[in-house]
Amino acid sequence: MSTKKPAVPASPARKAAVKKVQASAAPAAKKAAAPRRRPAQAPAPAPAPSAAPAAAPAAESPAPAAALPELGAGMAGLGEMWSSLAGLQIPAQALSELQSNYLKQASELWNSALPGLGAGLGGVFGASQGEAAKEAAPKPKPLSDRRFAAEAWSANPASSFVAQLYLLNARTLQQMADKLEGEAKTRERIRFAVQQFVDAASPSNYLALNPEAQKLALDTQGESIAKGMQQLWADIQRGHLSQTDESAFEVGRNVATSEGAVVFENDFFQLIEYKPLTATVHARPFLLVPPCINKYYILDLQPENSLIRYAVEQGHRVFVLSWRNPDASCAAWTWDEVIENAPIKAIEVVQDITGAEQIDTLGFCVGGTILATALAVLAARGQQPASSLTLLTTLIDFSSNGVLDIFIDEAMVKMREMSLGDKSMGNPKGPALLKGQELAATFSFLRPNDLVWNYVVGNYLKGEAPPAFDLLYWNGDSTNMAGPMYCWYLRHTYLQNELKIPGRLTICGEKLDLGLIEAPVYIYGSREDHIVPWDAAYRSTQVFKGPKRFVLGASGHIAGVINPPAKGKRSHWLGKTAALPATSEQWFEGAVEHPGSWWTDWAAWLASHAGPKVAAPKGPGSRQYPVIEPAPGRYVKQKA
Repeated sequence: MSTKKPAVPASPARKAAVKKVQASAAPAAKKAAAPRRRPAQAPAPAPAPSAAPAAAPAAESPAPAAALPELGAGMAGLGEMWSSLAGLQIPAQALSELQSNYLKQASELWNSALPGLGAGLGGVFGASQGEAAKEAAPKPKPLSDRRFAAEAWSANPASSFVAQLYLLNARTLQQMADKLEGEAKTRERIRFAVQQFVDAASPSNYLALNPEAQKLALDTQGESIAKGMQQLWADIQRGHLSQTDESAFEVGRNVATSEGAVVFENDFFQLIEYKPLTATVHARPFLLVPPCINKYYILDLQPENSLIRYAVEQGHRVFVLSWRNPDASCAAWTWDEVIENAPIKAIEVVQDITGAEQIDTLGFCVGGTILATALAVLAARGQQPASSLTLLTTLIDFSSNGVLDIFIDEAMVKMREMSLGDKSMGNPKGPALLKGQELAATFSFLRPNDLVWNYVVGNYLKGEAPPAFDLLYWNGDSTNMAGPMYCWYLRHTYLQNELKIPGRLTICGEKLDLGLIEAPVYIYGSREDHIVPWDAAYRSTQVFKGPKRFVLGASGHIAGVINPPAKGKRSHWLGKTAALPATSEQWFEGAVEHPGSWWTDWAAWLASHAGPKVAAPKGPGSRQYPVIEPAPGRYVKQKA
């Protein structure tokens, strides 16, 4: 893998931030209303930016963001927002306590900082006064917040004071948001908006207030500033904030390199069959369905962390659905069309190529939702093509989904339907694409310090070239979504939670009932996942009727999944028994933590459903489905 050395060495805090990207942020704050007291009207914070969910990683991957709505729908949404804000209040006693505590802490901060500040001013009136004041002034203590951890912040009394005052103000604003009384979802939105403001307002984000960046500019005689401006201009031309050295990677060269061939394609996807690495393979082939809002090679980043290669090494005949990156010609795709022409068609082609009546299947994130829907449609038609179903960080029951729930309500979904949906959804202009950059930006702003401001400071203020990191390269390789499909998904899953209800939805002409799927199901959740909270993943155990196994992995949405055994990292939890109680809390009470990757547990489970070993095929495809081109194929290389 080729990489470029940064012009200015990355700081330790910068390197630590890159590592932190691999783990997801903690789940959203618990929703608990403050006790009712005599209220005092709180200042109305700015409304949170509208956003909508989707499945990826992250470092993982993206949730769909709100586009500019039609004027009428936008006015209606604003009316509802201001109406809900009017009911938000902070109890008088709580507000008084906050004010008192703030004044006390601000006074203590000022008094402790004054000697240091005086030392700086003393130098203005005389060298002797300045030196005496410096000796008498206590040195500011290093701050634990990694944004201010560099020595330059503590060495400069004024900068240390500004940073500490910012942290005090940030805590107070967050405490005010926590004390609000009113409708639960609106309170969560205010918390989110306050956090966005607080993160954006950090003095570390501005050259005039960042002593670390200023010192670097002096030490490099302005070279860091020049490099930063060059990188800013390059990002403006690219149209997005760089999170990694994008020139270090190329799909098919050093990511997505597992050997295989495209053996089928239509307007929706290409089907890749991978070359066996063992003399014999399991009789039942294995089909993987990745999320359609990201590219499939999150499952095949590098040979040492490729889930695809791992499955091939375990003796499976592996097929992967590689989604087309939709362009304007695909804007009218509906949910039904995608289900019929992608997963259902892929299952049919894999059966035809291999001659197997049943196949093992895996879906990741929204790919799991799509795959489960397809299998339920086939079950309604009297077909049971799956010998097993693996669901990785997948939502089936959308009743509670963490931070993403904040943004979903009727007004928001209507705005999306009127701006992206087809005419049946109220969009007079007809269907439109949800652009990939919008998806990527919204996912990043779910964790702004790690995925936005960290790179603003490093790339532009310090002139540090972002380090080469395969996961972040994949994260920036965005994909579009067809508007009608996306709007259907928002309304019937996140808003109305109908997927789990037998007979509620009609998809591809069939009444949907996930309970009709007979295949045993392996359900995986990541403990620190902020896209699919692990308790939400666990709820799938209460939907499917056949044999089920639940496993909880450490870390986040992507890093928890992509955790090869050879690395010896992290851990996972297994139940002491096969019992799957009604709630995730009950299950966790009886779970046992095991060191290392969950992949080995899954591999043993999958092998038990994959059938006996047979001779590996001599080549990919068949007479009916000849090789079209080598893997990874054209579709995965299409840019949004």
